[in-house]
Amino acid sequence: MSTAALPGRGGFAALVAVSLGALTMAIALAVSIGEMHIPLPTVGLSLARHLGFSQVEVSRIQDSVIWNLRLSRALVAALCGAGLAMCGAILQSLLRNTLAEPYVLGISAGASTGAVGVIILGVGAGAVSLSAGAFAGALAAFAFVALLSNGGRGGPDRTILAGVAAAQLFNALTAYIVTTSGNAQQARDVMFWLLGSFGGVRWPEFQLLALVMLIGLAICIYYAHALDAFTFGDDAAASMGIAVGRVRLVLFGTTALITATIVSMVGSIGFVGLVVPHAVRFLVGPGHMRLLPACAVVGAVFMVLADIVSRSVMTQQTLPIGIVTALVGVPCFSLILYRARRVE
Repeated sequence: MSTAALPGRGGFAALVAVSLGALTMAIALAVSIGEMHIPLPTVGLSLARHLGFSQVEVSRIQDSVIWNLRLSRALVAALCGAGLAMCGAILQSLLRNTLAEPYVLGISAGASTGAVGVIILGVGAGAVSLSAGAFAGALAAFAFVALLSNGGRGGPDRTILAGVAAAQLFNALTAYIVTTSGNAQQARDVMFWLLGSFGGVRWPEFQLLALVMLIGLAICIYYAHALDAFTFGDDAAASMGIAVGRVRLVLFGTTALITATIVSMVGSIGFVGLVVPHAVRFLVGPGHMRLLPACAVVGAVFMVLADIVSRSVMTQQTLPIGIVTALVGVPCFSLILYRARRVE
């Protein structure tokens, strides 16, 4: 994309403002839509009351549904979409691979093994939650990749191969545990979790994820110019005075922490980290100082809307969020590839 096609500062600010407005509206709709329909004015009154801006009373049932169930779910969905999209953009730059996404390091596979160990094998004898088990498995997978790739210093190709090896290893372990130890109901529970679900998230998950996202976003923005240099290769980055090995390890560790936290809470959600960075890059260009915040906002909007669809498409049943993101992501990605082919 030519530089002339990129939006200026005013255009970028307008894009961010529109995206934030869309995110606000998407969250409001997510809180309003459900088996119990709650009008948007009621949603506004409830939120204003909890935030101390109003004393107007609303129905206790509606207030409980808004504050304790739907709002926390919508906010977690937004943070998950923001985190996956941002991590996808970082990995595509670090690995110089347009197909890179947050699960390329085998983190999702490791989290799946940890979750299965808790669900089926009862690891921790009830003292370890599913999220804790999944997080431990994700970190184990990242440690395995870091060992094989020499802490990310072995170059993009070696890191990708290490991620493939980790994914195959932990997927095999997951399949072995489910096949040899699980009953039909346990296998169904594992499959539903693997496809992603926001059903069990509440305010504690939001608080933890918000903290991780704030730290991760600050680190990634700090290294935004280094990411621009990585796009042209390690030699170009080194010639600019960037400590290639250290910066790559820090960024890999940051993306691993964000992805592991997300997967441990809601399971594996594909395509967000692959599709959103490509779409946003088409709008704001490759510069990471703009790309990363834009990816975070657009990814948040995408995930909240996908969650609304997952709760609305079937009566009294919720589709796994991974199915919705895949069904929406594949056509979007196909359109992006088609437009790129026309440009070429």
